[in-house]
Amino acid sequence: MTLDNELTVTLKALTHPTRREILDLLKDGPKTTGYLDDQFTDISRYAVMKHLTQLKDANLVLVRREGRSRVNYLNAVPIQQMYDRWMNKYQSKHASSLLFLKSTLERGTNEMENQGYKHDSFQIEQEVRIQAPIEQVFKSLTENIDSWWAYRLCGEGSTLSFEPEVGGRFLERGASGEAGALWGTITYINAPYEIRLNGLLGMQGAVNSAYSYKLREEGEEGEETTLSLSHHASGLLDPEWHAAHDGGWKELLGTFLKNYVEKGKTYSEQQK
Repeated sequence: MTLDNELTVTLKALTHPTRREILDLLKDGPKTTGYLDDQFTDISRYAVMKHLTQLKDANLVLVRREGRSRVNYLNAVPIQQMYDRWMNKYQSKHASSLLFLKSTLERGTNEMENQGYKHDSFQIEQEVRIQAPIEQVFKSLTENIDSWWAYRLCGEGSTLSFEPEVGGRFLERGASGEAGALWGTITYINAPYEIRLNGLLGMQGAVNSAYSYKLREEGEEGEETTLSLSHHASGLLDPEWHAAHDGGWKELLGTFLKNYVEKGKTYSEQQK
């Protein structure tokens, strides 16, 4: 499916007020299908399910099975793609979400507690469709990650490397050689279909954080790939981290990775 076709499907899904209301409910966090059905007393369950199916077909809602429940997650990547098409060229450069976190996270645990940090958890589920074979997307996630991963913790001129093996590191090295940051450690890999990592991704302190990529071939000849992201974090969290990382992943995968794979543009070329 071309980007124009994806945008057509997204726009069509957003035309109905009930579907927009469903997305508004999911903006605050994942909801079970039963919960969503209870919010619409003026229409039938069948109608709610039909609207959910249309949102799922438009890739705006991701459905995950948790026990006996169907849990629905907002996937804002298609909306981000609409924004990128018509708005980005009119925008000045903006600070990245995760780099903004860096300045707010450089403080001790006691101060973090005093600043409103609390024991909590969040989960992010996103999908992006990329017009390229699965092997090409996997290569970009591993061998070519320095070309499109826009967020840096070690300053301008730093480089990123990815060791695609169990125990391998997703590592950033500063230009001077003095600074370094570990973005993740690989806990499972099945090329070219899945990668799982543990990593704080800009967070610090008493936090457990794990994220994974799953790749699925699409199209009759495998010319398209669906990339699914899952990110779970728990511990002493800043209330803003969930939204910051959700927005950061949208930009990284839905904009920088997608444009790198499909158009060959590095993140620095995309920010000009």
